[in-house]
Amino acid sequence: MKKVAYLFLFCALGFSSRAQTAKPEDVASMDAILTALYDVISGPAGEKRDWERMKSLFIPEGRLIPSGKNQQGDLVYRWWSVDEYIQTNGPALERSGFYETEIGRRVEEYGTIAHVFSTYETRRSASDKEPFMRGINSIQLLNDGKRWWIVSVMWMGENPQFPLPDKYLRK
Repeated sequence: MKKVAYLFLFCALGFSSRAQTAKPEDVASMDAILTALYDVISGPAGEKRDWERMKSLFIPEGRLIPSGKNQQGDLVYRWWSVDEYIQTNGPALERSGFYETEIGRRVEEYGTIAHVFSTYETRRSASDKEPFMRGINSIQLLNDGKRWWIVSVMWMGENPQFPLPDKYLRK
């Protein structure tokens, strides 16, 4: 029984420590946390990202899941923790420049949970006229009564087989 109590305390402390590091303005509303998510991964080539800020947006078990089809037409996906995402993708985002902006949003909300289909465009530079990629982020959110948390982000880039439907191209 003591082990269960210690485990609960350890999990509770881990959860609250992230809550303390989040900027209140980043997690006060659904709009704020989505803006913070896009902001924290975006920036010019050579600029460090604030990865601690990114971690503060997610529940401790948060996941990032890219998905799509490979050239053989098979479904492929990865299942990253926030730390794994940062280790795997952080250097490339910082080296090459990466600006992801939301161009459309659909929200479903019930009680303490929300699901957001957030359509995005991605550019290497803020001044690029055309995006090099577009797609949809499927974002699951949780509101604990004090703040919003990101539970997971699953995404798929647009491709010829799956063009973005018009209904997802507007806010």
